[in-house]
Amino acid sequence: MKKKPSDPCADRRGIRMMIAGGGTGGHLFPGIAIAEEFLRRYPENRVLFVGTERGLEKKILSGLGFALRTLNVEGLKGRGPVRILASLLKIPGSLFASFRILRTFQPSIVVGVGGYASGPAVLAARLMGIPTAIAEQNAFPGLTNRILGRFVGRIFVTFAASASWFPADRTRVTGNPIRAAFLEDRQNNGERDPRFTLLIFGGSQGAHAINRAVMDALNFLQPLKDRIRFIHQTGEKDREAVARAYREREFTAEVCPFITEMAAAYRAADLLLCRAGATSIAEITGGGKAAILIPFPFAVNDHQTKNAKLLEQAGAAELIPEKELDGSRLGALIEKLYHQPEVIRKMEKAAAALGNIRAAAAIVDACLGLIENRAPAEFRGGAK
Repeated sequence: MKKKPSDPCADRRGIRMMIAGGGTGGHLFPGIAIAEEFLRRYPENRVLFVGTERGLEKKILSGLGFALRTLNVEGLKGRGPVRILASLLKIPGSLFASFRILRTFQPSIVVGVGGYASGPAVLAARLMGIPTAIAEQNAFPGLTNRILGRFVGRIFVTFAASASWFPADRTRVTGNPIRAAFLEDRQNNGERDPRFTLLIFGGSQGAHAINRAVMDALNFLQPLKDRIRFIHQTGEKDREAVARAYREREFTAEVCPFITEMAAAYRAADLLLCRAGATSIAEITGGGKAAILIPFPFAVNDHQTKNAKLLEQAGAAELIPEKELDGSRLGALIEKLYHQPEVIRKMEKAAAALGNIRAAAAIVDACLGLIENRAPAEFRGGAK
């Protein structure tokens, strides 16, 4: 009788993964998605995040039950000579701190997800002989990942366009990992508000340009005020001004500085208005949502515009450059889409066709293979 192949990781339950990086939701949330999938496989596994004191991870991870260690490290790009020197002087200390964390936690693998803390933590792991991997979320890879990609064992990219920056034999196009809550809500088609619902957000800190344009657009949306409602993440600074604008113009709106249950907000929305960060793109495509994208014009290497254009070209989103954004244009586009539900349906289908809800699973599969010193077929022939 032929013996069934055993689970190559059956004797490695309780293994440890360290996820390094963060700073913004675009880096942090994919890391959380990987951690959730890793723990879903074997609840006795352990995950440790390594980030910075100033990053979003300090606010988010404790509420999700994840442990966090921090490094005193800063970025180099876009800084003046004095700040670049100060950042460079912090690198040796962050490396030594990474060595201490690695010796204490003893991970089986370290995964960098981008952000300042990713560099020293992944480099230290590589120097200690610990298996390493990185995940690149954007169409144009960040500087840290372009450097780390030269020596890590596995490279996971969201877009095929970014695969060319990395060695083909170690790179795979997986898509961007999506948090479990988004995948669960994707199947939840419960009762929804009959009014057209527009979800607006500009990243974890809000986006003043988007907030201002929405307030101006309300003047052009008056004929729809009884048939449309808003869910609006404003950031702390603009919260009161935006809430007052909705009240004065008698629109129904839920206004808050930060939406904790973002997956539920996505599920309730008929249309999204947001930036074009990699995590938002992954959630839009994973959930099959129609969107109006306003890329942040000062993102490193203008990667948000590159992300948005990929969706626009596929017919999944409308794109308005921030320099062209005003209340009149935004109001006209929202009204147009409200009156053309068939266009929104087409956008939703196009977005869903770009999504990969198995991204986190594919990354965890490859990481487990790396721990077991196995080379999956998809890496033997280069990126797929």
